[in-house]
Amino acid sequence: MAQPYPPLGTLHAVSMLRQHQFNTVFFDNNLVANHTEIFQVIENEQPDILVMYDDGFNYLTKMCLTKMQNATFEILKYAKEKGITTICNSSDSTDHYQQYHKEGADYIIHGEGEDALVELCNALSKNEYVNTMLGISYHENGEVLLNAKRPVRKDLDTFPMPAWEAVDMDKYKDIWISNHGYFSLNLATTRGCPYKCNWCAKPIYGNRYNSRSPEKVMDEIEFLINKFDVHYFWMCDDIFGLKPGWVQKFRDIKRERNLEFKYKIQSRVDLMLQEDHLDALADSGADIIWVGAESGSQKILDAMDKGTKVEQIYEATKKLKSRNVNVAFFLQFGYLGETWKDIQQTLNMVLDLVPDDIGISVSYPLPGTKFYDKVKADLILKTNWTDSDDLDLMFKNNYPPIFYKTLHRYIHNRYRIRKGILSLKTPFSSFKNKGYDLLRMVYHFPLAILNRILLLKHTFRQP
Repeated sequence: MAQPYPPLGTLHAVSMLRQHQFNTVFFDNNLVANHTEIFQVIENEQPDILVMYDDGFNYLTKMCLTKMQNATFEILKYAKEKGITTICNSSDSTDHYQQYHKEGADYIIHGEGEDALVELCNALSKNEYVNTMLGISYHENGEVLLNAKRPVRKDLDTFPMPAWEAVDMDKYKDIWISNHGYFSLNLATTRGCPYKCNWCAKPIYGNRYNSRSPEKVMDEIEFLINKFDVHYFWMCDDIFGLKPGWVQKFRDIKRERNLEFKYKIQSRVDLMLQEDHLDALADSGADIIWVGAESGSQKILDAMDKGTKVEQIYEATKKLKSRNVNVAFFLQFGYLGETWKDIQQTLNMVLDLVPDDIGISVSYPLPGTKFYDKVKADLILKTNWTDSDDLDLMFKNNYPPIFYKTLHRYIHNRYRIRKGILSLKTPFSSFKNKGYDLLRMVYHFPLAILNRILLLKHTFRQP
């Protein structure tokens, strides 16, 4: 996809440390060939403290991916051999803090990290005790101690702007423009999510929802436009614009400042049906709205505690398209109890509505969720994916793991064929686009047949 974004959560931490006069070197692991490149940076800089701070705004950091874990443990080991104090803040280290301490982390910051990081670095610089410091775990006398939780900060406007100046922005811009013809950056307007989907963990910001003011968000957008000539943004909130009246105010400020930009967001279908919400999004530059459709089966949506209806997915999609706003679906297969009938209902929904894009995942048990508790007894041979492309089903369900990997390909095949057919029927589509869509159909049609055959082969029993 070649759509890299700077690690926003890490940049917030760097900004906080610099605001409090700490000499901070930022290492961006996103664009390096190998994580071990940090070893030379450590040799050159000789830091007193190494902070492994994940981007908490990236959903992949919630997942206990083996590659990410092993890389972190290797860096921790290297730092400890150099006598460097090590600090970690991430979803995975919060969920598995005992393991991280065993692998070399001196301190783990649990939950929202900026305030705790500054307080901890101050204490370490003064050689002070940390036994009363909220939101951390640490070693003491051979034991791992976990202090009380730190409350999240509610007034997000009091945070400084992320340390954008620390990023090698030319590298990001070159990748974006060479692959997509435009440049995009990420920013966050909120922290947390108040909804209770039982498969979604919230180890950093919790089951809360705190929002920056539209004015502060627009200040940052205006800064990024002027500084880096960027006019497209990925609003990486779990839920964008949930606070009543926020999107409308955001739209009005954009008009007042005469700013030109577009953006994409994540949201819910029920929000799209609220009065004036969709209009305000469209008028403020919303280009793509990714919605958690998840399934075309109401049975599965109810089992997930999603709190939405299949009918709302249909209605919201049609409304978005009527306002010329692109809509994309997050789809999830493999949830407990899912049958072929449920899968077919999801496929039918995709083929009926033909969203502008789809993202397919397989149900993944995240620690701290009700879903994890239901399937944890099955997590023996494998407890996490190797990387984000693994797509292995790690618990017992109606079909074997290979079925869901094949299903992932099959759904994409059918979706691309359907999109191609609609494109060929569209009178205003260019000849070049029609030719491209025809080639894609030719490519996906035999694959759809093959993957359908494989699905039947891997289906040991039809529910």
